[in-house]
Amino acid sequence: MKKTLIIISFMMMLAGGCTQQGGEEIHPQWIRNAVIYEVNTRQITTEGTFNAFADMLPGLKELGVDVLWFMPIYPIGMEGRKGTLGSYYSIRDYGAVNPEFGTLEDFKLLVDKAHELGMKVILDWVAAHTSRDAVWLDQQDWYIRRPDGEPEFLYDWSDVARLNYNNQEMRQAMLDKMLFWVEEVNVDGFRCDMADLTPVDFWNWAVPVLKEHKPGIFMLAESENPINTREAFNAYYAWRFHHTMNSVARGEKVADSLRKDLNSMNTEFGPHAIPLLFTSNHDENSWSGTEFERMGDAALQMAAFTFVLPGIPLIYTGQEVGNIKRLQFFEKDTLQPSDPDSFMEFYKNLIKLKKSSDALQVPPYGGILQEVPHTAASSVFAFIREKAGSKVLAIFNFDSQPVSFRFTGNLADGTYTDWNDQTLFNVTPDYNWDMEPYGFRILTSQ
Repeated sequence: MKKTLIIISFMMMLAGGCTQQGGEEIHPQWIRNAVIYEVNTRQITTEGTFNAFADMLPGLKELGVDVLWFMPIYPIGMEGRKGTLGSYYSIRDYGAVNPEFGTLEDFKLLVDKAHELGMKVILDWVAAHTSRDAVWLDQQDWYIRRPDGEPEFLYDWSDVARLNYNNQEMRQAMLDKMLFWVEEVNVDGFRCDMADLTPVDFWNWAVPVLKEHKPGIFMLAESENPINTREAFNAYYAWRFHHTMNSVARGEKVADSLRKDLNSMNTEFGPHAIPLLFTSNHDENSWSGTEFERMGDAALQMAAFTFVLPGIPLIYTGQEVGNIKRLQFFEKDTLQPSDPDSFMEFYKNLIKLKKSSDALQVPPYGGILQEVPHTAASSVFAFIREKAGSKVLAIFNFDSQPVSFRFTGNLADGTYTDWNDQTLFNVTPDYNWDMEPYGFRILTSQ
């Protein structure tokens, strides 16, 4: 019971924060029940082009996707290029598109078509470094240089050159390029790669300018540093929580680890920041394996978990068709779907659930998470979220063994409908729950 009270107290703080700053909404209205789809342009179609992907938009709209995040679409450098086609994140020119994908006009038309369908578009922005043959390399002071004069790089990223944020001209040029995509192409926001490698004072300066040109712009930081979401960013990556989900699914950690991470996230980030929740993305798929490799029998359970927790769920290229292939990062590759109809239906129903419930909105708009006490071991995580007459009861068995239990107390009492098959449940403390290994129930009440 002690654990339950801790989670409730932090979640109440999360929901209790004000929803405005200076009279303005702190998050765009369109992100409240949003689902983000990560587009790997190179791999998502056989052609690997903007025009080929444009043909997929109606299907993704029907699925329920409303935000498209495009991995970097810019020209890739040749110097130090990895593999045949290179890394998306080794950018030669921030103001152009990779000819592998098409033309700038092709992308503009793609954005227009997405907007016509009511979808938003955010671009991957790589502010920390360029390629080693970028168009900016003639600006000597725009880069951090080694003693021999060569641009510095981090880790094993030998195909990139680190930018020098002590140079004000470079900072202005970076902002100008971001403004180009906002003003000329009409994108709706940015997912900022490795945001911690760029000084936070740049983001705190640049984002208000972007908002002046496009009110309601959305900013997602690939970061778990709370300093980024204090001013500049709406959302952050829940990397630690993701890795814990992997570990729990493999039996390496117990379910209490998930509770601990949720508490930590809420404590560190405060009442307004939105976590991005995911079971896969381009890094995980290519370097660590598909969600089926990492999570095994718990893969679908964990996907459902990301849709009912406070945050924004992410679907990566091919997850909606059950892709079982690690996609190559530096080469052209193709998806390998498994039972596409089944996975389409699964994700379509999850998205419908997310959008139909005020309780499942992002922080701070959605319902607080209140854990429901029960008679089972800590491997069972049951909670309710309730807001504006909408109530969700979610129950997860994070164990490889079946479990039977009852709720204690009356917190979850009521009549509910199953999210998937519409079965009715009259929930009382006398109801006996039988959960299969890695099983879950999501019930709704209006």
